[in-house]
This record gives sequence, C-alpha cells and structure tokens, in this order.
Amino acid sequence: MATQRENIIQKIESRKQDLNLPIRLKERTEYFTTLLFETLFDVESSVEKNIEELANVFHTLVELACWDTEKKCADVWEDYLNTFPTILEKLQLDAHAFLDSDPAANSIEEIYLAYPGFYAIAVYRFSHELYKKGFPLVPRLMTEFAHRQTGTEINAGAQIGDSFFIDHATGTIIGETVIIKNNVKIYQGVTLGAKYVTRDLKGSKRHPTVEDNAIIYANATILGGDTVIGANSIIGGNVWLTKSVPPNSIISNTKEVKVRTNGK
Repeated sequence: MATQRENIIQKIESRKQDLNLPIRLKERTEYFTTLLFETLFDVESSVEKNIEELANVFHTLVELACWDTEKKCADVWEDYLNTFPTILEKLQLDAHAFLDSDPAANSIEEIYLAYPGFYAIAVYRFSHELYKKGFPLVPRLMTEFAHRQTGTEINAGAQIGDSFFIDHATGTIIGETVIIKNNVKIYQGVTLGAKYVTRDLKGSKRHPTVEDNAIIYANATILGGDTVIGANSIIGGNVWLTKSVPPNSIISNTKEVKVRTNGK
C-alpha cells in the first residue's frame, strides 16, 4: 500500500511541476481587493494603516504573480497608489449615478453597501489601473472575485467613462475591448461581447463601443468590435444587435400582440 501511495504522490507531484500555480495568489488577491474597498470607503478604517498593509500584500502579489523576471512588477506599487484619489473620484460619480437613476435607492450609503452593480464597477476600476500597467493575472483575479460576488463580469481591460450605472447587475457581461463613454446606463443580463471567439483575435477590437448617455435595457445582446451604439440611444430589452446604430436611436424587440375574442 505504501508503495502504491508513493507512486500516486510522485505522479501528482510531476504533473504539478508543469504549472506555476500558487493557489495562495487567488486568496491574497481577494484579500487585497476587499481591503482596498475598505480603505477607500470604510469610515472606521485607518487609511494610513490600511495603505501600509496594502503595500505588504502587494509585495506578496509581486512574488506570486510576476513569473517573468523581465517585468518590473515591484516598481508598480507607487504608481498604483497614486491612482487611488482618481479612482475614488470616479467611484463617487458612479455612486451618484446610481442614486440619481434608481428611485429605490434611499441613501448614498445604501449604494456603497448594498448594490452589486456598484461593487462590480468599483472592483473593475481597481483592476483596470493594474491592467494598464501590465501587471500579470491579478487584475483578472480581482474581477473574477467581483464576478463571483455579484454575478457581474467586467473584464479589467474594458474602458469605461464617468458616471456609469448598472441596475440589478446580475448576468451582465462586459468584454475586454468594450468602450463605454460617459453617463451610460445598462440593466441586468446585458452582454457586450464578441461576434465569435478565436485565439487569433487576441489584441484586436472585438467588443462594442457605447457612446455617451446611452441606455441598454435588460438582456440585450450587442456584439462586435465594429458595433457602435450612438450617443443618447435607447436599446430595448432582449434586443440582439451586431450592427451600429446612429445617435438618438430607439431600438426595440417588438412582438405582435393578439387579443382573444369570444373566448378563443
């Protein structure tokens, strides 16, 4: 039995050597993300103390994530820290967009504490700055943590403007090369995706652009890197789009309604 067990252990160990996969990286990233949210918003947290802890955790992330020795990941922290005030300003605009858009919202505190769409946007904004700096894997782990928590998937590479609002949030998908401009509102189940997926599309613009003040209602699907939703447009629920629409468009998924007569 001992020999058989040793053989199994050796086989597992040999397979593990093919991967540089410290699972601790995922746990540390999730802790880092949660601490970052608390640092920026929790009135009971010490900003100075938390930033010191964030720096320590980031050092661990560098050790675990930077497998390419040519990448100077250790130099990223100070640049990243300098983006925090700007991230905070953007998230304050997002929070007020939620408050202004949702009649069910009772306070700004409720937005920060209870709205999954806001939390998903917050983690996206945290991760996007690291994505821009080329920091490996961690931005994706951050957004996947938010995805698991909220049901909303926003790729860290997406470019999203100011005052962004996602109502209800569950099932929303925003791809890596999406561009969303200012004051855009989208609802649950919206997909901003690619027309098709193959490896050779890496690095290309394969997801839609949504211009200022557009509204996209629940379960609409908009696909393609050349697809542009013009400014001030309204895209109705369950619409499927693979072509651009001009500014001020109203697109709806109309269905014929028949009224029964004589009980038939």
